[in-house]
Amino acid sequence: MTIADMAKSAKLASIQLASASTEHKNKALLIIAESLESRKDEIIHANAQDVKRSTDEALAAPLLKRLAFGADKINDVVQGIKDLVGLSDPVGDVKLARALDEGLDLYQVTCPIGVIGVIFESRPDALVQISTLCLKSGNAVMLKGGSEALLTNRILADIIEKATLDAGIVPGWIQLLETREDVGAMLGLDQYIDLIIPRGSNAFVKYIIQNSDIPVLGHADGICHSYVDESANLKQAVELVFDSKTQYVAVCNALETLLVHESVAKEFLPMMAEKFKEKSVKLNGCAVTQSIIECMPATEETYKTEYLDYEISIKVVSDIEAAINHINTFGSGHTDAIITENAAHAKDFMMLVDSGNVFWNCSTRFSDGFKYVFGAEVGISTNKIHARGPVGLEGLIIYKYKVIGHGHIAADYATGKKHFTHTENKQIDSPYL
Repeated sequence: MTIADMAKSAKLASIQLASASTEHKNKALLIIAESLESRKDEIIHANAQDVKRSTDEALAAPLLKRLAFGADKINDVVQGIKDLVGLSDPVGDVKLARALDEGLDLYQVTCPIGVIGVIFESRPDALVQISTLCLKSGNAVMLKGGSEALLTNRILADIIEKATLDAGIVPGWIQLLETREDVGAMLGLDQYIDLIIPRGSNAFVKYIIQNSDIPVLGHADGICHSYVDESANLKQAVELVFDSKTQYVAVCNALETLLVHESVAKEFLPMMAEKFKEKSVKLNGCAVTQSIIECMPATEETYKTEYLDYEISIKVVSDIEAAINHINTFGSGHTDAIITENAAHAKDFMMLVDSGNVFWNCSTRFSDGFKYVFGAEVGISTNKIHARGPVGLEGLIIYKYKVIGHGHIAADYATGKKHFTHTENKQIDSPYL
């Protein structure tokens, strides 16, 4: 089957899936969860082969950690599916009800987007999360994971497809792509695919945008910042920065740049450098930082770098305005945090930093659809339209306007025979919704 055939099949399936009941979708999700548990040994075996091949090819240790999909991670995704079942169905929610005139009623009702193409990294759990979120929101999905997870992705897609067929879900709603050539072919199928969500570098997202007419929900670089303000609790700041950077380095919400107010830099930076030694974090700092602690020189390029490893950029700034300006200049609009005991500073920071997620006195690692109780996420969007931040169920729906009349014609209103009443807060009682 060609990629065009797969996309066409997904498009046809999406039309029927859009009308699936909440009960039907939840039944399918529970069967997926049961199937993942019953075929756990097969999944682990396939993943072991992927890990061995990637180890032989010298894949970086943090990326190997992402790739590994053992019993604990399988249990986590199964629990995530069960949690997803408990969430409200985002489809069919009436956002607006208005009587344009007596017997002529306007409704704004949520509906699925249609067919979503998702290109994601070598994380097998992402395949499960993305596909189940799409199912719950009534969308068909075309999935392209990292080549390192080839065998794991195959068995997971097979399990999900078979489970949903057993549940009576329309076939063709889930499609698995495996090569770069497949991605290239998908980019030209705007007649079938409604949205592409690429997870990767800024350059990769730009490539997708420039080479396709399909709308793109960009999840670009995760160049996340923590700013240690002059009013910060420095002991707390050390723990927050350490967690943000090292709790899991190979993820988009890990800290990449540390900003420190000049008045606390001489006290804080030695404390932080000592803590970073626990994980052998490589330090790159500005001239002021280099005069305080041992580190490599930081450059404009390092401040634009998403390391995804035990490495960080550091800059000493003169005030909160300089910190905000640095973030808005070099950041990717992902997640940025301020550490301070000054509420006014925190308010200014959270208002002025132009990012999808802005935090006060907590780790950047909380920027996550699962932690936000969004039913996990298909990605974190740095866009400013449709959806921003962690994209869960609500980010996978759009809306349509439904107008229900009783023989109403526009000519009557043009001639003055009839007049609009535009009554708000109309009771939602139509059987057609």
